[in-house]
Amino acid sequence: MDKNTIIGLVIIFLILIGFSYLTKPSEEQVREMQRQQDSIARVEQRRRELAAEQQQKEQSARLALQPTVDSLFAQQETTEKIITLENNKVKLHISTQGGRIVYVDLKEYRTHDSLPLVLWQNKQTAFGLNFYARNQQINTEKFRFVPSTTETSLYARENEQVLSMRLYADSTKYIEYLYKLSPDSYMTDFSIITHNMGDVIASNSSFITLFWGVNMPQLEKSKDFENRYTGVYYKFYEDDVENMSLTSDEEETLPNKVQWIDFKQQFFSSILISETPFSDVLLTSKISKKEGYLKDAYAEIPLPYNGAANEQYNMQFFFGPNSYKVLKAYGNDIDLPDLINMGWKWIAWFNKYFVIPIFNFLENHTTLNYGIIILLLTLIIKLILFPLTYKSYMSQAKMRVLKPQVDELTKKYPADKAMERQQAMMKLYKQAGVNPMGGCLPMLLQMPILIALFYFFPGAIELRQQSFLWASDLASYDSIATLPFTIPFYGNHVSLFCLLMTATNIIYMIMNNKNQPQNDQMKGMQTMMYIMPVMFLFIFNSYSSGLSYYYFIATLITILQTWIIRKFIDDQKLVKQIELAKSKPVKKSKFQQRLEEMQRMQQQRLREQQKKGKK
Repeated sequence: MDKNTIIGLVIIFLILIGFSYLTKPSEEQVREMQRQQDSIARVEQRRRELAAEQQQKEQSARLALQPTVDSLFAQQETTEKIITLENNKVKLHISTQGGRIVYVDLKEYRTHDSLPLVLWQNKQTAFGLNFYARNQQINTEKFRFVPSTTETSLYARENEQVLSMRLYADSTKYIEYLYKLSPDSYMTDFSIITHNMGDVIASNSSFITLFWGVNMPQLEKSKDFENRYTGVYYKFYEDDVENMSLTSDEEETLPNKVQWIDFKQQFFSSILISETPFSDVLLTSKISKKEGYLKDAYAEIPLPYNGAANEQYNMQFFFGPNSYKVLKAYGNDIDLPDLINMGWKWIAWFNKYFVIPIFNFLENHTTLNYGIIILLLTLIIKLILFPLTYKSYMSQAKMRVLKPQVDELTKKYPADKAMERQQAMMKLYKQAGVNPMGGCLPMLLQMPILIALFYFFPGAIELRQQSFLWASDLASYDSIATLPFTIPFYGNHVSLFCLLMTATNIIYMIMNNKNQPQNDQMKGMQTMMYIMPVMFLFIFNSYSSGLSYYYFIATLITILQTWIIRKFIDDQKLVKQIELAKSKPVKKSKFQQRLEEMQRMQQQRLREQQKKGKK
């Protein structure tokens, strides 16, 4: 940069400083400019204030024309009232707060500790409608309903108790809950009616939501055992009955239409049945963390809403026992009896068409104790199964006396001649008229019956709180001693019927093994058979004492039958009968001929392969 350029920049800088000094406003001019800015700011602030005041006036005017939610559903009752519907079976308390059922007492039953059996309690239930009105969400539980007629709104109509509870928007607009209870009935008719609510409920609403929740209380002696049968059940429209998990928390939106929903406990149910199947139902089931409660059940049910002058949703509540006979009478056409777990379909038929009819017949036509009824039922079943028991024993006895001949064949045909050995044994069995599977097949045929009764007894409400000998409740465990500690998988009590069942099973195993042909393989199986009764001791200790009692009696009768059969069977005579049968020509069946031909061809191929191997 040269000298002239530097001089020029200095002159420009001095000129700018001089211009700024000469054009600087005076103090009076600065004060005037500040006054002007402050004046403009005050005008802008006032303008904003006037706009806000105008907006508030306009909003107030709109609100004056459109009532708020609080004024819309005004509290027309200052105090809560409880109205009772009652017959000889159920007692219902219905509160004006929410217009809902807050108490359900099944009058014919008591809890395990002799208290009234209450399915619903006020603070442990939820029931009502959710919808939008005036851009706010409405929960009908928060408002007080009023009776529509007399002081109690309870009156007789053809021996039917009827209660109408209404939530008014104004004198011509309301939501109504209508309850009807007939004499001698577990069923309560329930309807939801909306009247002239089209301009109250949001116009863009296509449904209103019915919500229902219950904390299910412990009613039986064993909480863990009762919890195994407690949960949320539902019936798909024109389809099967299903249930949510009984052992873990679960939430599910059902994809198909649902006919009813049941918050089911071991022996009692709260069922909501709809005249028109529900759609898109949300169900929740959680294991309760509250002391004295089993599970928390909840349902959200969308009810279609069209904004018509009158819309009605007809339903029914069933509050009652899980008795097959009762459920069949109240809802056989909608599969209510399927709530009772009778086992898989291939064994449930035995409970439905054999065990339950015999049990009900003995119950209705005798005044006997239920322990005696179980004894008679066991005798009937064992008499029917006696031909199978006899056949099984005879087959085992024949196999036992044939064992020396089987051992000779084993020595004659070593392990490398397994095919020849098998053919020789089949020939021996055929000549002697013995079926090697004859001892197993009769037992296999009895298994469905044993499994069916395993499901029947724990769910039989008829046994609930029925005492027999030392058992105070045949539907629960019997306890002759309480331990000061808890044994894993066993518990802290001693069930005598379970001990007796285990002892008789071990005795029967010993007797049965004496009738079996003895070999190394059988000894291993026998060891496993002795372990099974011990396992059952742990499994059945907390089960229904009626079930342990049945297995004890059934095994005891089997031991007696085995002892009698053994007294009338002479092994020497049996050997002579077998030898006589062997001397007679045996007519081979077509199946046996085909089987022997297949074995002959297989043996021939084996020889050919051996010859090729030597070459």
